[in-house]
Amino acid sequence: MKFLLTSSGISNPSINDALVELLGKPIAESKALCIPTGIYPYPEGAEGAYRFIHGTAKSPLGELGWKSLGVLELTALPSIHESAWLPAVRETDALLVWGGDPLYLSYWMKHSGLEDVLSSLGNDTVYVGVSGGSMVVGPSFGVTYDGVNPPVGREEGLGMVDFAVVGHLDNPEMEG
Repeated sequence: MKFLLTSSGISNPSINDALVELLGKPIAESKALCIPTGIYPYPEGAEGAYRFIHGTAKSPLGELGWKSLGVLELTALPSIHESAWLPAVRETDALLVWGGDPLYLSYWMKHSGLEDVLSSLGNDTVYVGVSGGSMVVGPSFGVTYDGVNPPVGREEGLGMVDFAVVGHLDNPEMEG
């Protein structure tokens, strides 16, 4: 698996070029799956998930002109048979993992079975993280928890990369 870990999505031409290079083909020829799960613990989380999927969020990702764009909701996966979702994950070119609460996202990646699947994907799949979606693949989250809701899930990341990502570091728009 290849990783493109961002704070704010595909927000400039150089990040867009890096995505195309990692895909090995144009975005218009690539299949993607959106994973909005991390945003739900926040107020207006459902609206944030809609904006991500619909392509109207501040952080560009879903609206890049993908050949196909599906949704993989991690909270639903434990209740359905793997045969209903696993082929889509294995056939996708890019997993677009939205931001939000990294503890919650980490919990659902593990509980849904996606964590195990990610480790089995080859170099043809690109994991594109935004904010919490980037933070979750490191060994730790790089910051102490200061979210809206009490923590749910593991305190450590998935350890798929060997460095921590600190989301929105020194970004005045993200200060509360």
